Amino acid sequence: MLSLIFLPYEPILFGIKVNAHIVLEYLAFFVGFQYYLYLRKRTTDTISTNNRLSIIIGAVFGALFFSRLIAFLENPPLHYSQGIISFLNNKTIMGGLFGGLLGVELVKKVIGEKQSSGDLFTLPIILGIAIGRLGCFLAGTKEFTYGKKTTFYFGMDLGDGLSRHPIALYEIIFLIGLFFLITQLQKSTKPLENGSYFKFFMISYFSFRFMMEFLKPNTYFLFGLSSIQYLCLLCLLYYYKSVGEAIKYAYKKLYLL
Repeated sequence: MLSLIFLPYEPILFGIKVNAHIVLEYLAFFVGFQYYLYLRKRTTDTISTNNRLSIIIGAVFGALFFSRLIAFLENPPLHYSQGIISFLNNKTIMGGLFGGLLGVELVKKVIGEKQSSGDLFTLPIILGIAIGRLGCFLAGTKEFTYGKKTTFYFGMDLGDGLSRHPIALYEIIFLIGLFFLITQLQKSTKPLENGSYFKFFMISYFSFRFMMEFLKPNTYFLFGLSSIQYLCLLCLLYYYKSVGEAIKYAYKKLYLL
C-alpha cells in the first residue's frame, strides 16, 4: 500500500492550521481566471467584451446553483437531515460544469449571442479542476472525494488506515493528458470548428467521471447509478449529435484499419 504523505494534509502557517483543500480551491479559481485572461489577449475573440461578461455571469450563477443541487442529490436523506447549511456548503464540480453550461446557453439566448463561447474557457477550466483535485487528494477521507477499498497496487492510505483508490490522483492524470491533447489539437494544421474543443472536453470528462463513480463508495443509488452518473448521462445526451459524430468517425477509422 503506497503512502507518500500523511493525509489529510493540513499544514501549519504562523501557528494556524491551514485547510489545504480550501486554499487550493481559491488558487484554482485565481489561476484558471488569469489563464483565461492570458488566452483572451493572445486570440481574436469574436464575442464582444460586454457579451463575454454576461456569459461569465450566467456561467457563475448556473454553476453555483447546480453544483449544490447535484451535491445534495448524492445523498438526499443525509443532506436533508443536515439542514440548509449542508446544502450551501456541499458542492460538486460536475454540477458546476453542467449548470454553468446551462447558464451560458440561457444568457446567450437572452442577449442574442450566436457565437460559440466555450473554447476560450476549456483549458483554464481543465487547469482549475486539476488544481482543485489536488486539494481533494490532500483532504484525504475528510471529504467525499476518495475511492473504495482496494488491493490494487496504487491503493493508498488516505487517512483512515485503509487502502483506497486515490481517484483524485487518477483524475489529475486524466486532466493533464486531456490538457495536452487539446493543446495539440489546437496547434493542428486542421483545427476543429469553433466550439468543438469545449464539447470534446465535456464529453471526455463526463464519460471519465461516469466510470470513476464505480470506484467511489457511494451509498445512495437510483436503479444502480449515482446522481453524478445520471448527470453524466444527461450531459452526453445534451451532446448526442457530437457523440454520434465521434462514434461514426471512430468506426470509419477502425474500418480502414
